[in-house]
Amino acid sequence: MARTKKIKTALISVFHKDGLDELLKKLNDEGVKFLSTGGTQDFIKSLGYECQSVESVTTYPSILGGRVKTLHPLVFGGILARRDNEGDKEQMAQYGIPEIDLVIVDLYPFEQTVASGASDADIIEKIDIGGISLIRAGAKNFNDVVIVPSKAEYGVLLDILNKKGAETDIEDRKMFAQRAFGVSSHYDTAIHSWFSK
Repeated sequence: MARTKKIKTALISVFHKDGLDELLKKLNDEGVKFLSTGGTQDFIKSLGYECQSVESVTTYPSILGGRVKTLHPLVFGGILARRDNEGDKEQMAQYGIPEIDLVIVDLYPFEQTVASGASDADIIEKIDIGGISLIRAGAKNFNDVVIVPSKAEYGVLLDILNKKGAETDIEDRKMFAQRAFGVSSHYDTAIHSWFSK
């Protein structure tokens, strides 16, 4: 199993776009292809970069008022597939599943929405489903995938890219996975706390 992995395709789905432009520039300079949805795709294109829509991969539009965008086997298969597993590789070829090497996610601002005094209905809409699933999938498959679970980690990845180019070591990917589970744990704890009240 190769411990160093090259980043070729990045799935980017973020709520906060601030601080993303510098990271996108470096990834683009390194020849990384972008895959995205909705407002994030528009943002990437506004910076002059090519960006394939997730919908063009899944052949499904964003549905249910945006509640379902990335939740699809062609997306999660691309993240969770084990690159050194022959059965996984055969199924990727069989179903046309693209390899996704980097996932950049920034979750809906649940805690800020609660703190703002928003209605229960608005708070519930800020419970992220696709994003948290992408974080967990990328973190689980850290052997092959880099997961950037919040905008707080944009600079961390940028530092690695500046030092090594579009390549990461297993230690880098495991560090991001640890941080990713920290983000998901904190997020679910905040949601649990709100429901408990």
